[in-house]
Amino acid sequence: MKQKINKVILSGGGTGGHIFPALAIANEIRRRNPEAEILFVGALGRMEMEKVPAAGYKIIGLPVMGFPRKPSLKMITFFRKLMQSASMARNIVKDFKPEVAIGVGGYASGPLLRAAAKFRIPTLIQEQNSYAGITNKLLSKKVKSICVAYDKMERFFPKEKIVFTGNPVRENLIQKINKQEALQYFGLNETDKVILIVGGSLGARSVNNAVLKNIKSIADSDCKIIWQTGAIYYDRIEEELRTSKPENLQVHKFISRMDLAYAVADLVISRAGAGTISELCLVGKAAVLVPSPNVAEDHQTKNALALVEKEAALMLRDDEIDIRLFPLAFEVVNDEEKCSRLSEKIKELARPEATKTIVDEVEKLLK
Repeated sequence: MKQKINKVILSGGGTGGHIFPALAIANEIRRRNPEAEILFVGALGRMEMEKVPAAGYKIIGLPVMGFPRKPSLKMITFFRKLMQSASMARNIVKDFKPEVAIGVGGYASGPLLRAAAKFRIPTLIQEQNSYAGITNKLLSKKVKSICVAYDKMERFFPKEKIVFTGNPVRENLIQKINKQEALQYFGLNETDKVILIVGGSLGARSVNNAVLKNIKSIADSDCKIIWQTGAIYYDRIEEELRTSKPENLQVHKFISRMDLAYAVADLVISRAGAGTISELCLVGKAAVLVPSPNVAEDHQTKNALALVEKEAALMLRDDEIDIRLFPLAFEVVNDEEKCSRLSEKIKELARPEATKTIVDEVEKLLK
């Protein structure tokens, strides 16, 4: 008999790569326990404060911020906000009295999981990347269970706590998609060669700039391009393309139906965040990965290399995409054999049961 979950706190966020897995875990807990009380704790001003309520869950924001990479006066602000967040986290745990606390990475999970551990509440963290983040590395000594998505994570965590689960993904990606519905949604034909460009949930400036610099080659190609710019870049890009937007280019601020976008794509150009990679594995799409150089410990490059070493994806450095990205993309998308081979290899790495396996681990903590 499965252990009933009555009250749970999920903490973390900052980007879609942390938020979407957390929501997938929450939804699976609620599916098994419709009466369960689920509380999210995030960072004020970050994406989770909007996405979590939109998904139907309550969230409390902490004033926590990321650790400054260079010595500056921001260090004083960081420690002040950290102390304030730690105090708030203790009060949240004390008042809510969860049976279990789950951390998915991101600024807020540190104070919250430490507070839960102090109150002897069972704790679990989920590390999405192949190179563990500093928050999860620090928490690993306190938590009971660590769910991971890559091999060799004992480099960072106590081996006896590690459970290989894979990464949760958005639930609509697991459901079977009607290809005709997807083509109709984007106004495409069955015979179109389609390249999907996504820069993560927040967008990617350098990827967007590379697209703008290659507008002529896009216009001259026989491919259809679906481009998600991210909200903060969209208006500038639309203005820049006002008189020169090719007919074969679709520009979107944010694609809410990523299931349909993946369904029509022959090739995906994207950053190498853990969540995006897990989605690409699940949907089995050939991909050119462009790791962000602006992330802690260069973890996106490590994520991408884990696929490249298995011949499951291609990778370009951020500083070479202006020149190399589109020649490579057009070459791959027009080589059906290469596209198919990449698709098959990346599909082998999929973990469609990841969310269920993680919630199974949560239930074990309550026995």
